[in-house]
Amino acid sequence: MNNERRILLVDDEPDIAFALSIGLEDNGFEVDTFNDPLLALQSFKEKHNKKESYAIALIDFRMPKMNGFELYNEIRKIDNRVKLCLITAFDIQKEALKAAIPELNAEKAVIIKKPIKTVDLAKIVAQKIEE
Repeated sequence: MNNERRILLVDDEPDIAFALSIGLEDNGFEVDTFNDPLLALQSFKEKHNKKESYAIALIDFRMPKMNGFELYNEIRKIDNRVKLCLITAFDIQKEALKAAIPELNAEKAVIIKKPIKTVDLAKIVAQKIEE
């Protein structure tokens, strides 16, 4: 499968990651799922070295060891074409988050509030990939 349908999904909650992954796969995406941001970064590097890439990174914002934006910054150092969707269960105002992390404005990052129906998530991801 080409990378236009490949997603890197990182969420420290295994049940949520699994449900989102299954829902995205049911909508035609290829999903590599991780619960640990450091393992996700290691795998990303390995895939990049094999000339495999992702169209988009779907990353939980609050995780232990490394938050979602920190992980994304590390990913961008390896491949600057990967797009970003941050996921959060916390009641964070998008504007406040983008004000706290000005780089999000430049990245045109999409911030997704959990819970979300997988069909809605698939639509958002497809739209972001098309940008």
